[in-house]
Amino acid sequence: MAEFWPVADVLAHLAGRWRVVRTVRDLASGDEGRFEGVTVFGPPDGGGLLHEESGTFTWQGVTRAATRTLRFLPGSTPGTADVRFADGRPFHELDLRSGRYVADHPCSADLYRGEFTVTDPDHWRTVWRVGGPAKDLLLTTDYVREC
Repeated sequence: MAEFWPVADVLAHLAGRWRVVRTVRDLASGDEGRFEGVTVFGPPDGGGLLHEESGTFTWQGVTRAATRTLRFLPGSTPGTADVRFADGRPFHELDLRSGRYVADHPCSADLYRGEFTVTDPDHWRTVWRVGGPAKDLLLTTDYVREC
């Protein structure tokens, strides 16, 4: 059984710069892609953290620049986060007080189920399983804190 590292305050813990490696597997076709880059959790206007990810994504032999932005706002319970897309739409809650959390996000007819685990102060992982009529994907992202 995996050991998890409890995080008392997710926003305080995530603040800073993280190296990111993500694998994307299309379970229907067998295709696999890879993202490598950096995620910076910095302060936005109005509180919380702005998650800005940038790097390169390689899919079917083609490498291109890739970015995404999320907003991590204070959650309804102290120490948790309310994760939102850049435009403010809700994405999921995040509670790492046990070191592990599972979140669901319905997207049209597909369901995104994410498992978040923290193994120590400088390493955490997300695994998203995306299933439905349009997608059958497994996305695994490893984060390592940059000192």
